[in-house]
Amino acid sequence: MKKSLIALAVLASSGAAMAQSSVTLYGVVDTSIGYVKGEDSVSGMLNSGNATSRLGFRGVEDLGNGLKAEFVVEGELQPDDGTAGGLNFKRQSTVGLSGSFGQVRLGRALTASYNAVSRYDLFGTVGLGSTLAWNGTQTGYQNRSNNMISYISPKFSGFGVGIDYGFGEQEANRTARYMGVGATYDNGPLSLGLGYDKQNNGLAAAGTEDLKTWQLGGSYNFGVAKLLAFYKNTKYNEIATGDDVSLKSYNVGVSVPVGAAGEVKATYNNYKISDNGGKANQFSLGYVHNMSKRTALYGTYAYLKNKDGANFGLNGAFTGVNGANDSGKMHGLQVGVRHAF
Repeated sequence: MKKSLIALAVLASSGAAMAQSSVTLYGVVDTSIGYVKGEDSVSGMLNSGNATSRLGFRGVEDLGNGLKAEFVVEGELQPDDGTAGGLNFKRQSTVGLSGSFGQVRLGRALTASYNAVSRYDLFGTVGLGSTLAWNGTQTGYQNRSNNMISYISPKFSGFGVGIDYGFGEQEANRTARYMGVGATYDNGPLSLGLGYDKQNNGLAAAGTEDLKTWQLGGSYNFGVAKLLAFYKNTKYNEIATGDDVSLKSYNVGVSVPVGAAGEVKATYNNYKISDNGGKANQFSLGYVHNMSKRTALYGTYAYLKNKDGANFGLNGAFTGVNGANDSGKMHGLQVGVRHAF
């Protein structure tokens, strides 16, 4: 009898400890069939047309008095051929503390500036319909930073702020250093966001340029439709010569619910390079049908037109497509399925 009571006490205490902490496995698998016509015409399977395919683990431990310890590690997947890029968790790898004061985290993560404004792009950062404003390959901008310490405030009357500092971890601390801030306001149907980034010779090709970015956006939900817009200005400063170039982009979008499970969305993007006046226009149209809370079917059409010597290409296109055709045009179409778990 005494042994049974002891065993029950041990089980009870271990159950209480387990209730104070948890680890969750989560992810997204998103694959589509696509066709892109530019300088080349290619068809086949594309990854992450509606959301980035990923695998992650998140955990939380209740430390008492409202204080929690948290971690997240998340890596990208390529469902078309089953590779996972080594599953290096470069999408996010952070550990931190949270409480009534907000959240402090350490590691690699999306920046507060990006989070504040990117939510006003209906197509996100993946798929043929997505904006090039945050495309690292074509613009040099990176929406994540390494070696970063971040503070995310709690919401006060709809207002929130995030502050990031990324250590360069170089012999000269200026090298590859990142600083940024993002501010948000959410109140009923109205949402606003403002962001600023500064990256020392780390974002552009070969690390030869400093980047400064201002971006702001907003949305208003009318119920029958939701209007969204953002503006982004990235200034590139050549370290060796001191020459400046800027890339200005803006996006206007509308989302219309269709029944209880569907959504039609359309966006217009404009990109302009200051040094030579090169510019491009992009139009995207998409439909998402939610079959359940976790599974959706989607289709997207995108059209890009370069002008005055610009050489942009659609985001998420096949590696075999080298860019727009001789007239500066590029078309893309994809149909796919997304499942979250």
